[in-house]
Amino acid sequence: MKSTAFAAVAALGIALSGCATIVDGTTQSVSVTTTPEGGASCALTNSQGTWYVTSPGSTTVHKTKTDLDVTCNKAGYKAGHVMAVSHFTGKTAGNLIFGGLVGAGVDAASGANFHYDPVITVPLGERDATQRPAAPSTTASTGKPTS
Repeated sequence: MKSTAFAAVAALGIALSGCATIVDGTTQSVSVTTTPEGGASCALTNSQGTWYVTSPGSTTVHKTKTDLDVTCNKAGYKAGHVMAVSHFTGKTAGNLIFGGLVGAGVDAASGANFHYDPVITVPLGERDATQRPAAPSTTASTGKPTS
C-alpha cells in the first residue's frame, strides 16, 4: 500500500515537473507606453530575441532571466531607454515540492520562472532642437515675416 501511495505521489511530481512552464508558459504579453504618448517605434530585446511595437501597444516576448532592454524612438524627440527587470516568480518554490529538481530545472531552462512587469513606460528624451521648425524671421521696421 505504501509503495502504491509513493508511486502515485511520484507520478504526480513528474506530471507537475515544469509547473511554471505549464501554468504560466514561456512567453508573456507586455504593453509599452511612452511619454509623451503615442507614435514611438520601440524595440524590446533580451537573450531570446527582439520584438517590435509602436506605442502604445503590446507584444508577446519570451521570458528569461535576463532583463528586457526597451528603446523607443519618435520623430522630434531624443530616444528613450529603459531596462525592464526580469523578476523571479514564486511558483518554482511549489515546483520544488511537487516536481523536485527536474521540474525546477525545466522552469529555469525555459525561462518560465521569470516575468516582466506587464506595462513598461519609456520616457522619451527632450525635444530634439534639430527637429524643431525654424521660427519665421521678422524685420524690425514692419514686424512682418520676411520671405
